[in-house]
Amino acid sequence: MFRHLRQQWQDLFAAEFDVLLYDLTSTYFEGLCRQNPKAKHGYSRDGRGDCRQVVIALIVTPRGFPLAYEVLPGNTIDNTTLRDFLQKIEDRYGKARRTWVMDRGIPCEATLAEMREAKTDYLVGTPRSMLSKLDQSLTNLPWQQARQDVRVKLLAQGGEVFVLAQSQARQKKETAMRRRKLRKLWDGLKRLRKNCRDRDVLRERLAVLKHEAGRAAHMVEIVAPAPGEPVNEQTFRYRLKRDAYRQARRRDGSYLLRTTLPPDQPEKLWERYMVLVEIEAAFRCLKSDLAIRPVYHQLEHRVEAHILVAFLGYCLTVTLKNMLCPHAPGLTPRAVLEKLGKIQMVDVQVPTTDGRWLTMPRHTQPEAEHQMILEKLGLSLPPQPPPRITAGQVPQAEPEQEPAEM
Repeated sequence: MFRHLRQQWQDLFAAEFDVLLYDLTSTYFEGLCRQNPKAKHGYSRDGRGDCRQVVIALIVTPRGFPLAYEVLPGNTIDNTTLRDFLQKIEDRYGKARRTWVMDRGIPCEATLAEMREAKTDYLVGTPRSMLSKLDQSLTNLPWQQARQDVRVKLLAQGGEVFVLAQSQARQKKETAMRRRKLRKLWDGLKRLRKNCRDRDVLRERLAVLKHEAGRAAHMVEIVAPAPGEPVNEQTFRYRLKRDAYRQARRRDGSYLLRTTLPPDQPEKLWERYMVLVEIEAAFRCLKSDLAIRPVYHQLEHRVEAHILVAFLGYCLTVTLKNMLCPHAPGLTPRAVLEKLGKIQMVDVQVPTTDGRWLTMPRHTQPEAEHQMILEKLGLSLPPQPPPRITAGQVPQAEPEQEPAEM
């Protein structure tokens, strides 16, 4: 099936499969699923850690064409899956010079080392902790302009190139988000110090405030009362960690990437990493438009069939999306289906004089915008079906009775 789809997309759109995007998502079950060995508790991307789930690994191209997918147990760890997929793609499509684009957390160091040894190119994100390790080496390097609002620093090390990219738009967004969370945390601390005198209640509310603040909570040093101490300004103190705040501010909008690709075109490296949004769009389509979640089936083969049907629906969606691109790039497949959904099929039934029914199936006349979409996609409505006559009898009306004579 995958080979057939790949050939069709090559014929229709001249699709290329030399750059592959790889990521994982999860979908959860309603029910206990005791008979499904893949239904396990694990990290839920849907925020439903209380439910059993399966993990779906997906490979797509930058244009959204899927090349493979796999249904994995719900407790699968992300960085244990890549090695099998590398081998599977090589066995199915042959060994070729492909570039794998992945988010942080997908590959482990051992797998990346194997990819370098096998001359398999990759471009991956890194955890923020690695930025701290390379901070000293990157500090003295000059910035290069990759795009109008993106600048990069390049560091060659250990057979790889580390790319520190900073986006101005992302920098403004992250700074604004942190300020908002810090302001909310600060105001909450003020209210607690003014109004709360119960130590246990204070600690509970502090936990809530820290959870809502997220990473911003690490920039505020909070001293809570010890057991037996009263709650006052001396026992309950807080202050802003200015060094941590400045460091976070300096790193706003920054991405640290690592790659085996040549560094002579940094703008291409940035653009290739940004196409990861395409696989996120694929997951959104599967979960929202195609309703892959939640899964109500309990048996493994039924679950596999449910996901296969959703995957085939995504294949049709991405085909429609690429058909729309040359004519209306801003028009989504969902919008097109909603518009064309107004064309309906109706049965017009007319009784005949001999007591039968004449049924004329008819599709409604497309409006101007419908006709334009159909023409751009190279589609046409089928001819109106021929009428048919059924043998059913028309209910006979009872004859009116004459009034009785007086």
